[in-house]
Amino acid sequence: LCVFSFLQLVSLLLIGIAAWGIGFGLISSFRVVGVVIAVGVFLFFIALVGLIGAVKHHQVLLFFYMIILLLVFIVQFSVSCACLALNEEQQSELLEVGWSNTNSARTDIERNLNCCGFRVFYANETCAADCLRTLHCRPCAPIMEEYSGMVLRFVGGIGLFFSFTEILGVWLTYRYRNQKDPRANPSAFI
Repeated sequence: LCVFSFLQLVSLLLIGIAAWGIGFGLISSFRVVGVVIAVGVFLFFIALVGLIGAVKHHQVLLFFYMIILLLVFIVQFSVSCACLALNEEQQSELLEVGWSNTNSARTDIERNLNCCGFRVFYANETCAADCLRTLHCRPCAPIMEEYSGMVLRFVGGIGLFFSFTEILGVWLTYRYRNQKDPRANPSAFI
């Protein structure tokens, strides 16, 4: 039951962080917030399925929970390893692709980091940063590159930690699923 409660806590934490980010104006991209909330709700329902399966000792629900948790582990482990494996050149390329493909994220970055443009700011571009008033704006790429390595290592490490707790959950669910239900034949355990 501890594994199910842990997964529910993680899902509620994801939903809360997304709500906090949008509430304080740190994130204005509804796609990003929507995806984080959707992942949180998905994990919450999966944990609920596992909890109901454990309480009722329902074999099918436990099997379903175990398979979904294994798939979540595989995806999360892969993404965590990818975050940890990116070198500085790959990070820079990834930042440039993200910069050129999203306007809302670009606006958030310019406003929060107080910078304009990716590598160079042209006069015909728009910028949401306060530094535009003083005309002394730094480009955003060096600032983002400064933080991206640290953030990717942090996210990769946290992801690895949670992925190993998920594989522990898969193992514990497998062990619990194969136990005999004490309510099915109480005299078998005496």
